[in-house]
Amino acid sequence: MGKRKKPIQFEEKRLFYSIQEVAAHFAVNVSLLRFWEKEFENIRPRKTAGGTRQYTREDVREIEIVYHLVKEKGMTLEGARQTLKSKKDEEIKRAEAVARLTEIKKELLLLEEEFDQLHAHQKYTKKTTEE
Repeated sequence: MGKRKKPIQFEEKRLFYSIQEVAAHFAVNVSLLRFWEKEFENIRPRKTAGGTRQYTREDVREIEIVYHLVKEKGMTLEGARQTLKSKKDEEIKRAEAVARLTEIKKELLLLEEEFDQLHAHQKYTKKTTEE
């Protein structure tokens, strides 16, 4: 059984995320993120004086593009590098669309839950008024 993704809840006030949080977000090992830093020039998290990596939302977006190409599309590292050179704008748009659709899905699920609660409440209220 593989790891399960634990999506990062991006907060307005929070600027940086740890390598553990980013690894959990993509359900990968932290060593893979370190390896991708060496392989892809677009992945460059900030490092503290002690060497601790600090990822911004933009860093996570860059990793998301690489993740999609390598893990989801099954590209080789070289193939992913070539795609990033020639079609990066397309991949960025795709990543943004997926992120927006994910947000819409969350909103729809919340609405569905609220409708279910309202429906259950109306059923209960109707039964008690009929008695």
